[in-house]
Amino acid sequence: MNRTSARSLLRACAVLAFTAAHPGTAQEQPPLAERTAQSGLPLDEVRQAMELPYLALSFTVDPPAQSIGGEAHYTIRAAEALDRIAFDLDPRFTIARIAVDGQELAPSAWSNPEGLLTIALPTPLPQGGETKVMIRWSGTPHVAANAPWDGGFVWSSTPDGRPWIATAVQGQGCDTFWPCLDHPTKRVQLLDLTVQVPEPLVAAGNGRLIGEEHGDGWAIWRWRARSPNGYGVTLQIAPYEVAQDTFPSRFGNTVPLAFWHLPGNEAEATRLLGELKDFLSFFEEVVGPYPFADEKAGIAETPHLGMEHQTINAYGNTFRRAAEGYDWLLQHEFAHEWFANQMSNRTEGEMWLHEGLGTYMQPLYLRWKSGEQLYHATLWEHRKRILSRVPLVSADPNALGDYLDEESGWGNDIYYKGSWISHTLREAIGDAAFFESLRRLVYGRPDPAPGDFAPVLRDTADFERIVEEVTGQEWGWFFDTYLRTAALPRLEVQREGRTLSLSWHTQAATPFQLPVEVRAGDRLLLAPMTGGTGQLDLGDAQVHLTIDPSAKILRDDPAISQWQAQEDAARQAAAAEEPAQALD
Repeated sequence: MNRTSARSLLRACAVLAFTAAHPGTAQEQPPLAERTAQSGLPLDEVRQAMELPYLALSFTVDPPAQSIGGEAHYTIRAAEALDRIAFDLDPRFTIARIAVDGQELAPSAWSNPEGLLTIALPTPLPQGGETKVMIRWSGTPHVAANAPWDGGFVWSSTPDGRPWIATAVQGQGCDTFWPCLDHPTKRVQLLDLTVQVPEPLVAAGNGRLIGEEHGDGWAIWRWRARSPNGYGVTLQIAPYEVAQDTFPSRFGNTVPLAFWHLPGNEAEATRLLGELKDFLSFFEEVVGPYPFADEKAGIAETPHLGMEHQTINAYGNTFRRAAEGYDWLLQHEFAHEWFANQMSNRTEGEMWLHEGLGTYMQPLYLRWKSGEQLYHATLWEHRKRILSRVPLVSADPNALGDYLDEESGWGNDIYYKGSWISHTLREAIGDAAFFESLRRLVYGRPDPAPGDFAPVLRDTADFERIVEEVTGQEWGWFFDTYLRTAALPRLEVQREGRTLSLSWHTQAATPFQLPVEVRAGDRLLLAPMTGGTGQLDLGDAQVHLTIDPSAKILRDDPAISQWQAQEDAARQAAAAEEPAQALD
């Protein structure tokens, strides 16, 4: 498409956007359709058979009206014969036009009553065949109630009153603002993203900046990204300035770095680019090559806390400094370039692979940077937040997991329990086996180098298999206990004279066999726990004991449970007092 036709197309999108109804606040807007509100719903036969080699995705964003107009040009390849295709798209949008291979379809050829846009093909598509589909839509996108946790569009303003706009849609999915296949297995292989915004706004995007155009009061920003994670496709719009640098990789290539920041924040953005270099050194040493070095490692300052948008991580931590000497939010979101964007969970219910492994990178980074004290201090803070009310991984392969369900605590445990499971596994199999397992999990090979790997899909069974291949041992009992059942393993300890008896108790069907270290006086003993039980001769009936003195094992701890109950009771009491105080 030449520049003239592209500009005409975007003008048409703009007209559609400007005529959309003006939205209210997040509280006043209509609720999301049930289907749109859930990301990663099981694929039907039609969407399962659709492959996505290419997408040219264009937006015009109207900040005063808080509306968008969009146009998607897909190349669809049929893994199986298709007489129709389908996309996920929030039904609040008005669809103006759909064409297949240049043939405009009558409105009767498509329907989108509940968020599943189904399109009848004029000619059936044979297995292996390709077709080109154009969809034009406009309207008022869902406004985030509490981004990034309860996501959507964020319409905000900079301190000097100019538009500041972001999308954060991990929980709700890409269909909240563009027609997509809202499932982690359905990535677009190559995305051309074009965003038109009023001058002097800047649209920071995924991948590489291909070009920009300015005129008639508008700016057009063009980005190209390979295999973006669906919920990682984002719009980040503000009167940005950009701080830039490069990182010389240990693998011989150079990574472009860029931080799109609000005016006045150049010094702090430059400081965080320095931290980003340190993060890159850590990740490349302990995990492997930065996955998107041919594009960039990018950051955009946002009016919400953060999100792991591929190559353009959202950052809203207001440049706060920490006693540990690093920006925890920037480090966490950047970890997702490996644990979400390069390696993605195969289903939404396996989200611990993103969040748990990503969270564990924080104590590991602090250990790498500053030593054991900060490693264990960070893990201790994680440990206090583990709830273990439901399994991290459901027996139902189609289970989504409810991120915002405070009662189940699943959305909490995928971070902190996932981090501690990773810690316990590393202690159990050793650093060499653990980090080789991570590399195989993330890259699909033990020896990744720039240019010889592509994004991979994983689930817990894959991780279990990889650990077993690397160690030459069976670890199903470990994954069953920690991930497929809810309760933490409980260690029963009985002492009779010089004899110490230990036994593991879990909800899993297979015996938990994790060895247990015991410090008896100045001696460190190890109980192998074959079959889940073990005995030790202490040598002295009066010697002082410390079970698991180096805190290697995630296990039930009554003291933490009692403290959590106390804190919950205090919060409930405080909440109950607030209405009474209001009445006074």
